[in-house]
Amino acid sequence: MLRSLPARWFEVLVAHDDAARALEALATTGAVELELHPGPRSSAPLAELKPLFDQFAELATQHQRYWPRPAGRVEAVDGVPRQVLERALAAIVAWREVADPVIHALQAREQTLQELEIWHELFSRFSDSDLQFSLLRRPDNVLARRLYVFPPGVNFPVPPEVMARHFLLRDQACVLVLGPSETVEALDRQAVALKGRRSGLGIPGWLLPRAADNLPQVTRRIKEAQQSVEHLRATLDQFNQRYALAGHLAEIERLRWFVAEEHMLPTTDYFAWLTGWTSDMRGRRLAAALQRARLRALVRFPPPPADTQAPLVLANPWWARPFELFSRAIGVPSRDEIDPSPLLALIVPLLFGYMFGDVGQGLVLLAVGLALRKRYTIARLLIAGGAAASVFGFLFGSVFALEHLVPALWLYPLAQPLTVLLVPLLFGAVLLALGLMLAGVEAYWRRELSHWLLRDAGMLVAYLGALAGVAHPVLFWVSAGGIVWYIAGHSLHERQVSAVLAGMGGVLEHSFQLVVNTLSFARVGAFALAHAGLSAAVLTLVDAARHAATAALILLIGNLVIIVLEGLVVSVQTTRLVLFEFFIRFLRAEGRSFHPLAAPHPNH
Repeated sequence: MLRSLPARWFEVLVAHDDAARALEALATTGAVELELHPGPRSSAPLAELKPLFDQFAELATQHQRYWPRPAGRVEAVDGVPRQVLERALAAIVAWREVADPVIHALQAREQTLQELEIWHELFSRFSDSDLQFSLLRRPDNVLARRLYVFPPGVNFPVPPEVMARHFLLRDQACVLVLGPSETVEALDRQAVALKGRRSGLGIPGWLLPRAADNLPQVTRRIKEAQQSVEHLRATLDQFNQRYALAGHLAEIERLRWFVAEEHMLPTTDYFAWLTGWTSDMRGRRLAAALQRARLRALVRFPPPPADTQAPLVLANPWWARPFELFSRAIGVPSRDEIDPSPLLALIVPLLFGYMFGDVGQGLVLLAVGLALRKRYTIARLLIAGGAAASVFGFLFGSVFALEHLVPALWLYPLAQPLTVLLVPLLFGAVLLALGLMLAGVEAYWRRELSHWLLRDAGMLVAYLGALAGVAHPVLFWVSAGGIVWYIAGHSLHERQVSAVLAGMGGVLEHSFQLVVNTLSFARVGAFALAHAGLSAAVLTLVDAARHAATAALILLIGNLVIIVLEGLVVSVQTTRLVLFEFFIRFLRAEGRSFHPLAAPHPNH
């Protein structure tokens, strides 16, 4: 449990036609990482699919807007990749034959609806105006009428001989013009250059004199256009279901995913090799996945190739997995390094709870962690941290910053500040000593225990002796013996008398580091006192309130501020102590991470 495990090498021999289904079945386990194995490989086993994917890309460019979302989950692809792709493309082409007329009609009605809405806003804007809109629809070979629509911010200048009315509709700049036909035709070209467009309806022939009279007309026409658009969209939905378009699109997406991973598959004309690493140490999940897919496949677990490096898997029980976040922040422990996650399942809650000791606030963090644990993995840390904070809340006698609801089972922090500061120092010393001992365990795993005993074991004795000497000064001699041990061992290891000076320098460096790291844990007590002081400040404001409602509001807001502010600060400090005080004693994180192959997501 304290040691990471190398992933297991697997090989799957599968019929070439079943390679796509086999790769998907393995990916759904979330327990495989593909790695190319030297072996026979055809020049382009899936090159024949490229023209089909090109055809699909062309269809998508023209019609994707009107396709349904790919099915979220469909049964395994039935047939060889080319047959599956051809079948799906045939369904899309057949759908296009019946859908194109409907799409053209739909596009026309949507354009009409958009133009009608512009006229509706225009009439609404000038509902109180005396403008005679009916004059715009009079036939005239000399004068031309236009309604131009531009992106926001466009300045559309018009010559003096043209009458123009500028106005804003929604976020678009509109210009209604009346002028000589030749001049207005030139304005048409100028509008296109400015990324504008001419109203597709032109000047409607049903215009009445006043804007207020036109509003009922245009409202009725908008309603008719909306009904027509809804009817056409419903017709498209029927065509989508008739040709099972969602399922075929999902199959194409899955094949595209397979082709993207195809470079990892050594193949022949008849077979494909799927090789790599798995975190399924017994191989049961892989075998079961292939069996469920009913594939012609043979799976085996031979020794890995000699020139490969196995990725490492952290084999922790469920309660320790959330704490893998700390070691993964700097990498993955190698095969000869301690995986500290199970230890952190105790250490992290103790540090967090000590600095955030409050029953009520801890229960709030616990509730937040439980609510968000499925969506955010990091939220699971709040469960342990909140529970520990509640326990320390009982020890400190604090419930939502109130100290009179439950008695303190241990002490009130502000009443005994020295004790609150000294206890974390002792805890930190034990933690650092543990880190030094873990380094010895790693040396044993690397078969370097003799080297560790000659040098680092002496520093461990010196550190423990110095800690014991604080209580019993005579034990400082044990610390001195540890220092002599370290210097002598360093000299024996280097087999040079001059190494004594290097050993003395090493003693000074390590001693200084250990002193600084030990004193760093005083911040745990300091933040516990800061939390108690902030709670006391909130209670002072509550006592100063003249009304019960005001006091309750202050207490609520104060606790929310403490939870958010202190929660963030305490989380940062806990992470810092773990990473920079504890981990540096033994953890280098030199392992290679295991990256499981992601299963295809048809919805994307």
